[in-house]
Amino acid sequence: MEPKIHQLHQPLPSMNRQKPTSPKAETSFQHVLNEVQELKVSKHAKERLQERKIEIGEAKWREISNKMSEAKRKGVTDSLVITDQATLVVSTKNNTVVTAMGREEASSKIFTNINGTIVLED
Repeated sequence: MEPKIHQLHQPLPSMNRQKPTSPKAETSFQHVLNEVQELKVSKHAKERLQERKIEIGEAKWREISNKMSEAKRKGVTDSLVITDQATLVVSTKNNTVVTAMGREEASSKIFTNINGTIVLED
């Protein structure tokens, strides 16, 4: 048997047999990755929540986190979140609550460096 013919029957190296990835699969994985990220509360925000005696229940935190993910998908990076009991400045890029204040306190403030607002009122 000639060596040239023998070489033709050998399998290709594994690096040449990579399966092409579909854009749909990558989008799906990225979507799941974004949804799984845990909402973080900065030290500053924790202090403000305690000082101002603002209590936010687990269900409301989940809702805030879900809306932040939705806002991020729409291109929002920094947002104002308005709830019945509090106003939060959040970074959707870092999935972090930056600061918090009571709802009454927020009514006379000017908010800068945000490019979106999320309103969660019951």
